[in-house]
Amino acid sequence: MFARLSLRTRVLLFFLLLGVGAAFAITLGAVAGYHRLGLTEARDGFVQSALIAVFLTIGLVVWIWYLFDLNVAKPIDRLSGELRARAHAEGGQELDATIARHLGDLAPAAAAAARSLEEARNALAETVARETTRIADEKARLEALMSDIPFGLILCTSDHQIAFYNTPAADYLGADFTGPGLDRTLFDYLRAGPIRHAYERLATEGDGDIASDLLCVTREGAHVLAARMRLAPGGGGAPAYALSLRDITQEQAAEADHAAREAAFIDAVRRASANLSALAEAVIADETAPLLMGALRDEAAKLSTTVSGHARDEGVDRGTGILPMTRASDLMDGWRARAEAAGLAVGGEAAALLLRCNGFDLIALLSGLTEELLAGAIASEIGLVIAEEGSGAVLRLCWSGDPVPVGRLERWLDRPLDPGHPQALRRSVLITHATDIWPEPMADGRQSLCLPILSARRAEARPAPVARRVTYDFDLLTRARNAPAGEARLDDLTYVVFDSETTGLLPHEGDEMVQLAAIRIVNGRRVAGEIFDLLVNPGRPIPPASTAVHGITDAMVADAPSVTEAVSRFHRFAEGAVLVAHNAPFDMEFLRRTEGATGLTFDHPVFDTVLLSAVLWGQHEVHTLDALSHRLGVSIAEEDRHTALGDSVATADVFLKMVQMLQGRGFETFGSVIAEVARHRRLLKDLN
Repeated sequence: MFARLSLRTRVLLFFLLLGVGAAFAITLGAVAGYHRLGLTEARDGFVQSALIAVFLTIGLVVWIWYLFDLNVAKPIDRLSGELRARAHAEGGQELDATIARHLGDLAPAAAAAARSLEEARNALAETVARETTRIADEKARLEALMSDIPFGLILCTSDHQIAFYNTPAADYLGADFTGPGLDRTLFDYLRAGPIRHAYERLATEGDGDIASDLLCVTREGAHVLAARMRLAPGGGGAPAYALSLRDITQEQAAEADHAAREAAFIDAVRRASANLSALAEAVIADETAPLLMGALRDEAAKLSTTVSGHARDEGVDRGTGILPMTRASDLMDGWRARAEAAGLAVGGEAAALLLRCNGFDLIALLSGLTEELLAGAIASEIGLVIAEEGSGAVLRLCWSGDPVPVGRLERWLDRPLDPGHPQALRRSVLITHATDIWPEPMADGRQSLCLPILSARRAEARPAPVARRVTYDFDLLTRARNAPAGEARLDDLTYVVFDSETTGLLPHEGDEMVQLAAIRIVNGRRVAGEIFDLLVNPGRPIPPASTAVHGITDAMVADAPSVTEAVSRFHRFAEGAVLVAHNAPFDMEFLRRTEGATGLTFDHPVFDTVLLSAVLWGQHEVHTLDALSHRLGVSIAEEDRHTALGDSVATADVFLKMVQMLQGRGFETFGSVIAEVARHRRLLKDLN
């Protein structure tokens, strides 16, 4: 019990005991002297003398204690806080030796130790940086490769908590505002049944080389995903698993639409057959009627089968996207390069189009026809024009000279596309593209061969590329999760650090939030990609004095979500986490006042960095966010200060350093920190 008291409290108790002991000794001495003299008339003198001596002694002890506390105990307390801050902060300020100027060489020695620690830390950091450069480069390459995987990839623990996801997976699962997050259950985004069944099958087999294919649906039913599950190797205990995802929603819709159209067409053919049968029965009354009826039925069946097969083949070809999108300019450059390589002078112009075609085959076909035109001395000044036409495009191989007879063009098309592969004819290119080519004069008097392309679109300016990333923490695969909240280690908890900007400082008088932001801390690190940042419509005007602080105006929040919607989204983002805020009672008041309207309860555990600062440095220090940031070497850009997201980031960085300092003082679990925080409740209300 005594060991848990602060230094200043222990010093106070020491001097208190010293004063009480001195008073007792003086009283005992006075009583002994009185009894030895045995003079009754001297009793009052002994009592007065004893009282004067006691008060003087107690006063002297109090004065000495005050000087000792002011010049020894308090400086030692501050010095220890400064040393601990420098032990866990990077690039902190030079230790102020004047705070312990009455402690002899202790302050200079502490300053020297702090400098030595900083130098050792810098040297170690340089060494570690050099040794880890190669690993960091390889990690970056791996992340770049994995981020470009065209399908979604998720790695989950045995209890279905997300430990890794890439951008396509985030796109598939991000049906709500927040999207996926590390250490959150996969079943927040996908229906659990197929995934649980597949995992149980694989876990029962126990073979890491076996994969299970399954179909799963997002929670809102917006997407149907084809998935493949495979158990992850290693780890011991229940295995983790990898889940690859591919969105087949549009494919299913297209297939269903195609099947419906096919069924409708076949039904129309059958109805026509039935009508013809009925007509034949009505018109033909002799013995030829059964023969005609049978012939009609046979032909209708053949027609249905042919149409069904053709429609199915057409749907497959279109659905698989065999023909890629090719830029018209690339097609032009390829044709010109082939012609110039053969010593031909050609020209042309191409619209800014993307054509659905096999560019290589089209270039080979156009180059072959160009050679035929020149070889037959039919054409001169050959050019190629690629222009938009309807929903597609048209390629015109044009020249000055005589037109090409259709018969000659047909013979050209029956020749090999490539002399090295005589089995592939030029005509096959037209069949592949479901098109044709024919001679056609142009408006300017030139002749041309006209070749339509059925599908094309304008090559608009490309949008900014979507930032691709992978988000992961493989340590989550082996982390224990069964400890009660009070016994959970600080490193094992998931935190959501948040801050709000408001219309004012009086929530009980109608002030409301105008911005709410938060970031997640998982496994002791900030997750860069998991950010909540939302402007909020407070439903009331924002005072100019508040706008001067956070810069948010009424126009900026006019189309923003309401308070209840914003708080509901934040509740989803913070689910299952410990909330962290600077001066948490203020921000929590704005959240908890919405519980009636949203039907949600903010019963999360809460850490307040103000109270944690009091635990680490005592209540006599300044505990503002700026002071803590300065003390721990955390920088806040001026433009980010008094923004909800900027203050959340600063609070998170301060909090992570505080956690290290708390662990250095022996506070390893959430419960032990809360018990220590309870001693500082007179500074701020403890929300736990």
